[in-house]
Amino acid sequence: MFVLFEETGKFLAGRILSETDASLQVELDSGKRVKVKAANALLRFEKPAPAELLATGQSLGAEIELELAWEFASDDEFGFADLARDYFSSDASRPASVEQQAAALFCLYQAPHYFRRAGKGRFKKAPAEILQQALAAIEKKKQVAAQITAWAEALSQGQCPDPVREQLYKILFKPDKNSAGYKAVVQASRATRMAPLDLLQKAGAIASPYQFHWKRFLFENFPRGTAFPALQAPEVTDELPLADVSAFSIDDSATTEIDDALSVRGLGSGTVTLGIHIAAPGLALQPGSAVDAVGRSRLSTVYMPGYKLTMLPDEIVERYTLQEGRNCPALSLYLTLDEASLEISGSSTRLEQVPIISNLRHDTLDNTFTEAFFEAAQVSPPTGVQWGVELTFLHRLAKHFKARREVVRGKPENFNRPDYNFKLDNPPGQEPQGDETVGISTRQRGAPLDLIVAEAMILANSTWGQWLAEHGVPGIYRSQASLAPGVKVRMGTRALPHAGIGVKSYVWSTSPLRRYTDLVNQWQIIACVRHGRSAALVAPFKPKDAELFSIISGFDAAYSAYNAFQAGIERYWTLKYLQQNGIAELTATAFKDNLVRADELPLVLPALGAQGLPRGTKVRVRLGAIDEITLDISGAVTERLDAVADESTPATDEDDGEADMGAGPIAIAVDVNEPAADAADPLAAAI
Repeated sequence: MFVLFEETGKFLAGRILSETDASLQVELDSGKRVKVKAANALLRFEKPAPAELLATGQSLGAEIELELAWEFASDDEFGFADLARDYFSSDASRPASVEQQAAALFCLYQAPHYFRRAGKGRFKKAPAEILQQALAAIEKKKQVAAQITAWAEALSQGQCPDPVREQLYKILFKPDKNSAGYKAVVQASRATRMAPLDLLQKAGAIASPYQFHWKRFLFENFPRGTAFPALQAPEVTDELPLADVSAFSIDDSATTEIDDALSVRGLGSGTVTLGIHIAAPGLALQPGSAVDAVGRSRLSTVYMPGYKLTMLPDEIVERYTLQEGRNCPALSLYLTLDEASLEISGSSTRLEQVPIISNLRHDTLDNTFTEAFFEAAQVSPPTGVQWGVELTFLHRLAKHFKARREVVRGKPENFNRPDYNFKLDNPPGQEPQGDETVGISTRQRGAPLDLIVAEAMILANSTWGQWLAEHGVPGIYRSQASLAPGVKVRMGTRALPHAGIGVKSYVWSTSPLRRYTDLVNQWQIIACVRHGRSAALVAPFKPKDAELFSIISGFDAAYSAYNAFQAGIERYWTLKYLQQNGIAELTATAFKDNLVRADELPLVLPALGAQGLPRGTKVRVRLGAIDEITLDISGAVTERLDAVADESTPATDEDDGEADMGAGPIAIAVDVNEPAADAADPLAAAI
């Protein structure tokens, strides 16, 4: 005697060796003996052989018309033998054959949308309306599967279907792994043995490398677009006194968000008053307002060659920027200094209207205000040069403050590499398309005008950081425990030392039009100005306020993403510069592992033959192919240009952590195996 039984969802058949009320001992065709629960024994038979029954039953079951079987089935609960009799036999009194019963059993198990299981070998047919829904879902699934196959075939043949193109960035970076587009890319990638990014690029899904980088950034950081809602700039309602100063700002010509200005009074009297004036949108914008919501959603201005996405709308920026020829609401820090020793004897913070006399632009004045100019001015005061006397004093003061900070740091700051400026020929304010002509110029890092602004901002940020702490008012601080390797700059609400800058505490508060943290800190400082020692009770953010920690978390993530995008898109334009100028070789300096840094361009790349070279070795590098999508380029050392460098030379601050500047393959989320560092650049941190 044989038995057909079900075991963990599979049907097996074998010879019965022994039997009790609860179980059977069964021998399979393989010789294996198994113990089968009596309840799992569904059909006993003497012939045919077990293997033949299984094969015949499967074949015959596949021929059963499910719709017809559903019609034949009883509305009440029934067994598989009942359905076999009704479906196969014309004589209701005669049972179906063993093969027919097995066929009905297999068919019923494989059609849960038609028949629901009601027990071992027992079923009940699905209601008509449920069946129709199930059939519609099955049909839809078939259509989706067919669509996936069609899209995958098109991708394999180098054509990108529009629905896949429209979902390109979602598929690559934030995929829904159940979506048809994602599955089509995975299927085509497996079939062609190509990486998904290469597959899509070959299929024409990526029409422009620049647009790929730009739209990917927007997809990840501005999913709702970059347009601002209609907003009106609120007016400053405070009755502010007019400051008795003549202030000027120093920025690049492209700067519209002029956050800071300087003034100097009392030169020649022995006691000088330095004024650091910061645009004060915090006097009009209130936490929780519509404008605040926009600022908090963006958290910072995004910079890139030829374009920027401002944190606040142009109309709002225009209302509060420190524009020359206007009396502008400002938060001012006044420091009283001895003109000879430059020691600070007092400070005060005020809310006032500040007359902005000039917006100086360093890119047009750098050739005037050079180190040589200021050295000569110390001997003979400059005449006929606007702001020459004030800038001469400020340059002397900046060098004094920088030297004092370096004592705290324990080592000097290194500005041994230039800054690079990118210039595109796109119309001002218009998004680049990626094929513009790019120019790259150099500017010495730590140039005199930069140094003046940077040291003034460091002074303001450190002074106000201490001032907030003295008033018991929390702020958003940046701190660094030490300059030891691996010790990073952190953001928090406590006034802690910043070893990289060399100050006791440090808040970002001098760029409230460009960084949300600065706007938050400005609100806190304004509370101190208005309410003194009771400010902690009325400041917008109280000690241990969860909102502050939420802002820190959001800002840290956004700022890192924005900086990473800026670095990546600058690398794109650097590679474009190489192509446009036909540069096939360049001079570089070995600095780590097999990486070299171009001497005249902002470019780090791996170079064959650089491995093992001492740091600082000058080499000539032949450039390889450029991939504008992955931003990858490699090279090979063709010539060594200098003698062996001193391998004991320590790495500079600027070298720390820079090995990742050579961009590698784009990180994507398609899995075909499945179905700014303050310590390195205090100047950049301050401005």
